[in-house]
Amino acid sequence: MTTIPPKAPVQATRDIASPKDTYRRFCAQEPSLPLFSRDWWLDAAVGRNGWDVALVKKGNEVLAAMPYVIRSRYGMRIVTQPALTPMLGPWLRPTGGRQAAQLSNDKDVMQALIDQLPRFDHFAQTWHPGVGNWQPFFWNGFRQTTYYTFVLPELTDMDKLWAGFEGKTRRAITKAQKQHQLQVRSDVPLDLLLDLNRKTFARQGLLPPYPDDFVRRLDAACRERGCCRVFCALDPDGAPHAACYVVWDEHSAYGLISGTDPAYRESQANSLCVWESLLHAAGVTRAYNFSGSMIAPFEAYLRGFGGNHVPYFHISKTPSRLLTLRQGLLSLTGKH
Repeated sequence: MTTIPPKAPVQATRDIASPKDTYRRFCAQEPSLPLFSRDWWLDAAVGRNGWDVALVKKGNEVLAAMPYVIRSRYGMRIVTQPALTPMLGPWLRPTGGRQAAQLSNDKDVMQALIDQLPRFDHFAQTWHPGVGNWQPFFWNGFRQTTYYTFVLPELTDMDKLWAGFEGKTRRAITKAQKQHQLQVRSDVPLDLLLDLNRKTFARQGLLPPYPDDFVRRLDAACRERGCCRVFCALDPDGAPHAACYVVWDEHSAYGLISGTDPAYRESQANSLCVWESLLHAAGVTRAYNFSGSMIAPFEAYLRGFGGNHVPYFHISKTPSRLLTLRQGLLSLTGKH
């Protein structure tokens, strides 16, 4: 942990409390922290000892924090983020002053965060859209790739929201409701969602990149705090067509997991599930983040819900020459 004394340059000092203990107390007090950066989420995702945090303080005030996960692969140390955690990265306290003062503050506290990172062979994190300045990381040899997500910033007027959907999206929802007589329920077991999610991956010849028990741990932590819900579309015979899983904090809901039975793809059940999740989100938070996708067909689908096209950063660095060489070879061969 780094402490910035008043009117003094950044310098490292020893604190009686560990950075993680300080961060846990901070998480309990700071509502502006995004959901995926909170200690309980990270505990559920990788265990209490599976993550750490860089922390910058001035007196008793936390100025910046950056949680991270360390993984080991083939003897390499990877600093990254957990599965089903679409956004992590630094949190910086706003200065409330002029832009020049904010940028100066960003430079100091981001440098302090970077200085606290453990030795790594590869660093890769995708940051929350609220972090718009990565330049201090550039000065330290990091790279940036711009990703995009769709965000509905206001859920206060659902009629206006509906009117903002593309026509094909409105027709898909109406078709699911009227032609296929689907109803969306949330009192279904999590295993039903997991089964639909597996079928979606299987249709592409893939396995889900996370085990069922991992999802169950996250779900249990979220249910304990009342910040998650499954939305499942069923037909009159009780057959599940599609489902989605949404989590939220005080600021935004996030679409996290979805799945569709390939036998019922024409029923448009997935669009109906998203619509019902938006209706619910309007009662518990302010915005809805679709958690992004750089896959062209899925981007086109999400675009239909009329959200703002919002950029966010993927930050990486690979000091390991072996990994850098391997990544270059994969790029040349087109393999990933």
